[in-house]
Amino acid sequence: MSKSIEVRNPRTGESDYVIIPPSQYFLAQECNRLRRGQSLWLQLGVEKRVEALQQWKQEILTLRDKLVSALVDDTGRLSISNLEVDSFLSSIDRWSQLGPKILQETLKDTSIPFIQLQQTTVPYQLVGVISPWNFPLLLSTIDAIPALLAGCAVIIKPSEIAPRFIKPLMTAVNNVSILKDILTFVEGDGVTGAFLVENVDLICFTGSLGTGKKVAQAAATSFIPAFLELGGKDPAIVLPSANLDLATSGILWGSVVNTGQSCLSIERIYVAESIFEQFVKQLVQKSQSLQLAYPDLESGEIGPIIPSRQAVIIQEHLQDAVEKGAVVHCGGEVEKLGGGWWCRPTVLTEVNHTMKVMTEETFGPIMPIMPFSSVESAISLANDTIYGLSAAVFAETQAEAIEIGRHIDAGAISINDAGLTAMMHEGEKNAFKLSGLGDSRMGPSSLTRFLRKKAFLVKTKSIHDPWWF
Repeated sequence: MSKSIEVRNPRTGESDYVIIPPSQYFLAQECNRLRRGQSLWLQLGVEKRVEALQQWKQEILTLRDKLVSALVDDTGRLSISNLEVDSFLSSIDRWSQLGPKILQETLKDTSIPFIQLQQTTVPYQLVGVISPWNFPLLLSTIDAIPALLAGCAVIIKPSEIAPRFIKPLMTAVNNVSILKDILTFVEGDGVTGAFLVENVDLICFTGSLGTGKKVAQAAATSFIPAFLELGGKDPAIVLPSANLDLATSGILWGSVVNTGQSCLSIERIYVAESIFEQFVKQLVQKSQSLQLAYPDLESGEIGPIIPSRQAVIIQEHLQDAVEKGAVVHCGGEVEKLGGGWWCRPTVLTEVNHTMKVMTEETFGPIMPIMPFSSVESAISLANDTIYGLSAAVFAETQAEAIEIGRHIDAGAISINDAGLTAMMHEGEKNAFKLSGLGDSRMGPSSLTRFLRKKAFLVKTKSIHDPWWF
């Protein structure tokens, strides 16, 4: 029997939930069961698959309060939990509209007059998803929904740090007869995840760079595709012409939303020397207006640090920065309140790239700011990283900002805003450098990556080919 895992409550610090990972035998049997169900799921056609997902959505709506409550227990925050559920439900509707259009087969003429090309696709039979703790619901389903519409069966292993939401979600799944045969969630830690990779036909992973490398190696050994979204150290560049009120508000949100526990958080800020002091002053004022969501869920905007190990990393980065000369303008420490770990929005200056807070993923509400004297140096600083997930540029005109963005090594650049990929998923983007691997999880590619392309080359005339013997 698998050893049970205790789960910590991020607000109280107490272990108040237990999960029991499946045995390797049970997990293998589940994968086989889902593969058997996938054949019928594919035969249903995309329109019937849309109907099944819409039924799931209706079941979730009846359990919405329970799902939100579970997410609150998982993460310690309320507003983002509501936003997660809303975004998840919206994604079902969005893919229900897009899926049938993307999955249409095409028939077209070719360069050879008597040969036609019928282009079709075949889905991977079983997709595995391993998702993180920072957005438990959203990041466990962002890959699963398009994969299901593509005709795949899906098995999902969320993080053992935030697993409570699985129960209400699976209740909704089990209430849709066809869906329970091709979709399931399993509880477990890294051991379960590693075994999952060995038993699926394609793996999607969202998480840390270190674990992502292990997943990629295991996928290569199994000779299956791997789509990885890993860490980020996203920069923001603020040009002299930028609207400071807009820039400080956008960067504040992009840096501290979900307590900075997001791969697309702004973690480094580069500001033109001529506006540096004014920018810092405004950002500090706005940061100090935000409050901790303590003692009550609605007491403020900043939730707790979800895993205790992340609190250690944030404190380590702050201490390293201060020891190397950084100046703290607000925040600046990890606090323990009611058994949970908290960190107020923190603005740092006198920082440089010898500090961990400028080079390693902090995953907290920390805003280190450096001045730059030229656009070239700002771009150089922004690209001085092993990561390349996303970035932000603020300038007076879109054209000016986009021109800077063209030189930044990242997959998504928010122009005069920050963290826009959290709110809109239409634009296809690839992760640069060590921030990920594989096709985009945004736009049409999010669905087509679960399909193997198949071509029927159809001879339309009973004639001898000119190249035959």
